[in-house]
Amino acid sequence: MKIVGLSGSKVGSKTRTAMEYTVKALQEKYPETDVTFIDLAEYDVQFSDGRNYMDYEGDTQYVAKTIMEADAIIIGTPIFQASIPATLKNIFDLLPVNAFLDKVVSIVVTAGSAKHYLIAEQQLKPILSYMKAQIVQTYAFIEEADFYRKEITNDDVLFRIDRLVEDTVVLTETFKKIRDEKEAEYGF
Repeated sequence: MKIVGLSGSKVGSKTRTAMEYTVKALQEKYPETDVTFIDLAEYDVQFSDGRNYMDYEGDTQYVAKTIMEADAIIIGTPIFQASIPATLKNIFDLLPVNAFLDKVVSIVVTAGSAKHYLIAEQQLKPILSYMKAQIVQTYAFIEEADFYRKEITNDDVLFRIDRLVEDTVVLTETFKKIRDEKEAEYGF
């Protein structure tokens, strides 16, 4: 099983920190998974111009191709000005409309306050649904007060991250089993 952890911002450290915790939990609990961590701050991704994602080169092609080859994606996003960052939206724009078909996608959100709790529901989940993702319905929401010096200090948040990891893996395994059984019925 291939899982991509995607930190969807070029600025700040809280989303990266949250995603590092998430990837570590994934690797410790499910060492058999093939985990790739992509922090968009470390890549030079071009703006989408409508081309097929395979027509891009360098970091842009690497990021898009790695996401397309994944069985599951855990997206980490900060909330800026009551919205997801443009760097993350650009990733969605680079990919085809069915990019997340047969993929499980889960969400980790970092925000300055609880006022931004519904941004994932109102902005991110509709995009993921449009792109045909099987979305893990609960997500880990982490406020600024839950961090201290690039560490997560709230045990409840750590529990939610562990649960998100478990839900992501279990749903990915379950959907794969269902698809395999259905495809076996065709007898090709």
